[in-house]
Amino acid sequence: MRKPPLPLLSRLCGDKRNSFAALLSRNYVSNPSSSSSSSPLVSPTRPNSCATTHGLLFKRNPFRNMDTLVENPTQLSSRQRKLKEKSELEEAFESAKTTEEMLKAFKDMESAFDERELGMASLKLGLKLDQEGEEPEKVLSFANRALKAFDKDDKAVSLLLAMTLQLMGSANHNLKRFADSLGYLNMANRILCRLDNEGVCGGGDFRPVLHAVQLELANVKTAMGRREEALGHLRKCLEIKEVTLEKDSRELGKANRDMAEAYVAVLNFKEALPFCMKAMEIHKKQLGQNSMEVANDRRVLGVIYTGLEEHEKALEQNELSRKVLKNWGHSSDLIRADIDAANMQIAVGKYETAINTLKSVVPLTDKDSETRALVFISMSKALCNQEKFRDSKRCLEIACGVLDKKEKVSPVEVAEAYSEISMQYETMNEFETAISLLKRSLTLLEKLPQEQHSEGSVSARLGWLLLLTGKVAQAIPYLESAAERLKESFGHIHFGVGYIYNNLGAAYLELDRPQSAAQMFAVAKDIMDVSLGPHHADSIEACQNLSKAYGSIGSYALAIEFQQRVIDAWESHGSSAEDELKEAHRLLEQLKKKARGASSNELPTKLLPVPPTNVSSSSPQPDALVGQKQSSTI
Repeated sequence: MRKPPLPLLSRLCGDKRNSFAALLSRNYVSNPSSSSSSSPLVSPTRPNSCATTHGLLFKRNPFRNMDTLVENPTQLSSRQRKLKEKSELEEAFESAKTTEEMLKAFKDMESAFDERELGMASLKLGLKLDQEGEEPEKVLSFANRALKAFDKDDKAVSLLLAMTLQLMGSANHNLKRFADSLGYLNMANRILCRLDNEGVCGGGDFRPVLHAVQLELANVKTAMGRREEALGHLRKCLEIKEVTLEKDSRELGKANRDMAEAYVAVLNFKEALPFCMKAMEIHKKQLGQNSMEVANDRRVLGVIYTGLEEHEKALEQNELSRKVLKNWGHSSDLIRADIDAANMQIAVGKYETAINTLKSVVPLTDKDSETRALVFISMSKALCNQEKFRDSKRCLEIACGVLDKKEKVSPVEVAEAYSEISMQYETMNEFETAISLLKRSLTLLEKLPQEQHSEGSVSARLGWLLLLTGKVAQAIPYLESAAERLKESFGHIHFGVGYIYNNLGAAYLELDRPQSAAQMFAVAKDIMDVSLGPHHADSIEACQNLSKAYGSIGSYALAIEFQQRVIDAWESHGSSAEDELKEAHRLLEQLKKKARGASSNELPTKLLPVPPTNVSSSSPQPDALVGQKQSSTI
């Protein structure tokens, strides 16, 4: 998800600026690999009349062909000679093909043109350097020079100003100056909105640059861990493509799949499903059932069905995808699809089948590859489910031996794998080992701002395990950090945030801080009621905990009120929750007795294991694998 939409600059500059079109078609498209004439956001319309002349590269120099117009060039005036020199320098810059040639031509121009006239050339050179991944500091330098040239009220230049601000946002993003990047991009967005409202140049001219700005905003907010906000910008990018591309174009299909993958990244599988289905519908129509694009669509669809716990459907999509990959000879993708298949088989209880699948994959992987580590992690999970703990631990030891060598090369993938391994040790009641692995994962993720969501998830899990093992004081800082990280990444009402607040409430109760506990439980209940629904088992447990907290501080009226809500919620489950309902009635009677002054036993506080809010290494996902939401209580 890097770089913007398209060749707008060539239209602003008139037909003599064709050299800009090639540059911007690389910088202003979402899929640089696409080379078709119907590439994203390309408008077939001719240059708009609002592209008025201005400075260098806007106006045709009347002395460009001076030799053909004037019989005796020696009679040129001083002014005419300067104009001809400028024209030649301009032509040299426009004809430059490589970055080195452009830089040399620009240097020659600096002695003949003032900064205002160099604005367009500065923008073009900055875009070229940015597209080629050159030093972002140098890109920023040229962008600043362009900004000074275009930063004025002239509406004809405002679109170029927006493009320059987008370039500055991109350069600052590459320098990891995310706040500065966001500032420039927001300014660009405001300019485009103003021009659109004023009807300047017509809507068609705005869409490429608007797409560029929205895409870069999504990039930056993703890098800052603000993934929910990034989704909004990606939706706008897709809407722009829907009105600019042909209805069933291949690029539109890919854009829908990208949107699905973005929702998968925040575990919103329900929202992801229709986008993935749309992508597959388009690709089937354009490319046929056995195309690689359809195979990729099925891969993502398998992830989505796994997240929705529709494992048989996930297996079906995986099998269809594997057939295509095999036919096309994509061995590396096929190996990953086989691992995905094994994880799906584990999910439906087909442990021996999964083990056999994984055994067939092992010889196809390199001894010290991350892929082999993933194979052993999945094999360990299958063995663990068969209660073959010794064999399971041996597999995990092999995986850790590989991953330990990859921490510097692939920190994100290794961190995710450590988290998955930790969960397996946790299943085998090896809590200290699980805690140690989570701390290793956290150390890697803390150095990566764009992985803030994963850092929050690991912190939450680590805090929960410390709380579970009685290390309450150690748990609280991890839980508090996790709450802040996940709120920034997924919003305040994400279910994962609710689990963290519930566990913070439990921790405060352990430390004899019932009022703080009541506040945390109240927040947890509100979040879970919205994100999971008031009748979800974990929402009911949060309500139960809130009742206990109020009882601990002597607010019996509130405690009884919330305990009654617990009873009402369990009653909606019917016969499947008879035991829970019976226990809820018993606790209600206890509260009533306590309210009348009678003694009572302690009410149990439920800890809720934080469900994964990041990508996990043992479940299939777009590029790696996705963890499953857990809703059980302990």
